[in-house]
Amino acid sequence: MSELRGLLPILHTPFLADDAIDVPTLSREIDWCFQVGVSGVCSAMVSEVLRLTIQERIDLNRHIAELTGDRGAVVASVGAESTRQAIELATAAAADGCSAIMAIPPISTALPHDQLWDYFAALANCVEIPLFVQDASSYVGAAIPTSFYVRLLDEYGPEKILFKPEGSPTGPNISDLRDASDGRALMFDGSGGQLLIDAWRRGVAGTMPGVDLLDGVAAMWNALAEGNEERAYQVYYPVCALVALQTQAGLDGFLAIEKYIMVRRGIFDSAKRRQPYSWTADSETLAEVDRLLDRLAAALNSQ
Repeated sequence: MSELRGLLPILHTPFLADDAIDVPTLSREIDWCFQVGVSGVCSAMVSEVLRLTIQERIDLNRHIAELTGDRGAVVASVGAESTRQAIELATAAAADGCSAIMAIPPISTALPHDQLWDYFAALANCVEIPLFVQDASSYVGAAIPTSFYVRLLDEYGPEKILFKPEGSPTGPNISDLRDASDGRALMFDGSGGQLLIDAWRRGVAGTMPGVDLLDGVAAMWNALAEGNEERAYQVYYPVCALVALQTQAGLDGFLAIEKYIMVRRGIFDSAKRRQPYSWTADSETLAEVDRLLDRLAAALNSQ
C-alpha cells in the first residue's frame, strides 16, 4: 500500500500503423515516468481503454506490469459494461502482477444503487488487491454519491477501497468525502493538474495525471510537499492553460492534445488514436499548445 500514494500517472496507449499496441514505445513511456519520479503507473480513460478489445485491455495491463517490474505500483483499469467483463479484467490484472485495479461504473446506463453496489462489491471480492473507485462523470458516465463511497469504505476499509473522485464540482466533492469518511478515504486528484493545488489543500493522497504534462505536475506536487507555494503556482499556470485547451472537447480533446504533446516530447513516434473519434485539434489550437509548452519549459527551468 505504501506505493499507492503520490504521483501515479495514467499512461497513453501508443499504436502502430496497423492499430496494434506499440509495446516498445509503451516501454519508453514507462521509463520516462520513472525518470521523472513516480510511485507507479496506471491504465485508465486516457489509455483509450474504452476503444480496446477485452483481450487488448488484458494485454495492455500485463505489458505495463512486466515493463514496470519492481520499480513501482501498477494500477489496472478494469471498468466495463458488465460485471462479468469487469471481473475477467480484474482477475487477469491480479494474476499478471498488478498492484491494484481501478473501475468506473458502466456508462451505457445510470445504475440504481443496488446494482452499482453489486458491481463494485463483485470487483472488490474477486481479487485481493485494492480497488480504486473512479467517478469520471465530468466527461463520461454517471456521478457516484458520497454516501455510496462511504458505504464501500465502511464495508471494506481504506486499505482495500481508494477513490478517484472526478465528478463536478470536484473540489467540494473531495471535501465532502473527506469529511463524511472522517478522513479515512484515500483520494486521488484526476484533473491533469488543473485542480491539483485546490485538491492538495483538501487532503488528497496523490494525483493521477496524464503522462504528457507529467514533469509539470511532478514539479507542482513536489513544491506543495515542500511548502513552496510560489513554485507550485509558477508551474501551475502553464499546466492549467494546457489542460483548459484539452477540456474543450471532452475525452477526445484530452487524447488529441495529449498525444500531440507526447510526439513533441519525442516519447511517441505517432499521435495515432483509435477510431472513431469526434474531434481533432486544428493548427491554431496546436500552435497555442506549442506556445504554452514553451512557457512550461521556461517555468520548469527557472530553478
